[in-house]
Amino acid sequence: MRILIAGAGRLGGQAAHLLSATGHHVTTVDANRDALDRLRGEPAQHRICGDACEPDVLERAGAYNADLVIAATGEDEDNLVISLLAKRHFAVPRVLARVNDPDDTWLFDQRWGVDVALPAEGPLVALIDEATGATDTIGLLRLAAAGVTLVESRIRIGSAAAGRTLADIALPQGTVVAAVIRDGQPTVPGPGHRIESGDILLLVTSSATEHDIEAALR
Repeated sequence: MRILIAGAGRLGGQAAHLLSATGHHVTTVDANRDALDRLRGEPAQHRICGDACEPDVLERAGAYNADLVIAATGEDEDNLVISLLAKRHFAVPRVLARVNDPDDTWLFDQRWGVDVALPAEGPLVALIDEATGATDTIGLLRLAAAGVTLVESRIRIGSAAAGRTLADIALPQGTVVAAVIRDGQPTVPGPGHRIESGDILLLVTSSATEHDIEAALR
C-alpha cells in the first residue's frame, strides 16, 4: 500500500515506523527538517520537506498515487486542509485525520474529506489497524462525562451480522446501536432493523472494547 503521512511528530513518526516496517511504501511530509531527519534509516520510507497544506508539495510526495493519506500534524486546521486536498484534489481513496482538540471533532467528516477521525489520545494500534484494513471497528470518541465510548463498525460482505436483525445479534453488555448509516443516510434502528453489508454502525458502549464489538458483529 502507498501511504502518505503529513506530519513527522510523535504520532506521524510512530505510524511511519510501524507501517513501513510491515512492508508498506511510506512517504512522510513535514516542514520541519529536523523532524524528518529523525526518520532516517526507516525501511521503505521517503521523506519530503515542505508544507503539506500546499498542493504542489502533496503532488511531489506522490498524492496522485497514494492509497491512503494520514493527516497527523499537531494543528486541526492543517489536518482539515490536507484531508480536503487529498480527497477532492488528488482523489485519494482513504483519508485518516488526527483530531487534536476534541471540540473540533464535529468538523472531521466527509465534508472535509475525512473518512476516519483519529482522537489524538487514541491508541496507535487503532490507527495502524484502520490504515491497513486489519479491522472494521474503531473507537471514535470517549465521552468522559457520560462514561461511554462512541464506536464505528463497518459491515462487510460475509460478516456474521449481515442479513440479521439487531435483535438477533448478541452485542456486549452495556452496548447499543445508536445509528445505522446506509448510503450516507443515518437511521435510528429498532430491534427488527435488518443489517446489510455496506452498513456503518455507530455504537455506544459503557465498557466493551473495539475487539469485543468486532467479534460480536463478525
